[in-house]
Amino acid sequence: MPASASNPTHPLEALWQAPAIISVMIAGEGLALVLALVPGGQGDRWVYFGLASLMIQWIALLSLGGLFLLRRSLTLWPAHRVAWLSLALLLASTWLVGGATWLALHESWPMDRHDWQTFLLRLTAIALAVGLLGLAAFQNHWQARRLAVRAKQSELEALQARIRPHFLFNTLNTGAALVHARPGDAEHLLLDLADLFRAALSGPRDIPIADELSLARRYLEIEALRFGERLRVHWQLPETMPEVLVPALSIQPLVENAIRHGIEPCPAGGAIDIAVSVEGTSLQVVVCNDLPRPGTAATPGHQVGQSSARERIRALSNGRGRLDTRIENGRYFAVITLPL
Repeated sequence: MPASASNPTHPLEALWQAPAIISVMIAGEGLALVLALVPGGQGDRWVYFGLASLMIQWIALLSLGGLFLLRRSLTLWPAHRVAWLSLALLLASTWLVGGATWLALHESWPMDRHDWQTFLLRLTAIALAVGLLGLAAFQNHWQARRLAVRAKQSELEALQARIRPHFLFNTLNTGAALVHARPGDAEHLLLDLADLFRAALSGPRDIPIADELSLARRYLEIEALRFGERLRVHWQLPETMPEVLVPALSIQPLVENAIRHGIEPCPAGGAIDIAVSVEGTSLQVVVCNDLPRPGTAATPGHQVGQSSARERIRALSNGRGRLDTRIENGRYFAVITLPL
């Protein structure tokens, strides 16, 4: 799982993802084609293209492989030092691949030593230019990504500010009604409320899924005091909870949304089902609730809880997680899918 929004993952981690590797390989093929078509070239251009393509791909893969092997140490380095090391690895890979290619092919390749040295120097100059341009582009991309995460963080905080007053108002009213008649329940309610707000005020972060489910359970215990038998909750949890981190307050807002728009408007109440399962390489959390019957006055809402959860999942999983919703057989399903 990714780091929190306030501390995004290291910029080099984007290089290990498939789209970045494919983009590097395609760019390498384009560079090889340009070298093969340059005016004044000698020999068969297709052979020249094949040789240049082979060398460029090996240079790129060796550079990425070197950075990957050093990734743990580089997480502690400042960005400018990582940039210069990346450029140095690119040049070193260029010379290593060039020397190995010369040793392997100099007897069969129709170029003399001087032409080969000229080709290698040209490739080094191109590697230096491409490396500098690539570092500049990547730095701009990383800065834009950090600004986007910060902007998303501001949106999340605004969404949280809209959620809290409604829940706090209802909880305090419930606590006030319990103080004299059931003081033990009132004390338990206030302790659960303190834990929930402590989690909300601590800011976006990743927590074990067991802790997030515990927050949702505490929220449901508070609401159970308010709704009584109108609220029926069913849990479907694995015997061994996966050791997976999830965005804090990503499940609880969905449960709150289910109660506000599914249970609260219905005089007879309804059921909420919460299920956790592992599907292949993904973790799936399903929050399902009964919908009010047609003709029941629905609670007006702005889908704030659902929006908050969706934005948290997107922002804190770098777009790899998602929240899907659907209505099926009179029930509302909210499904969180996160990569393991």
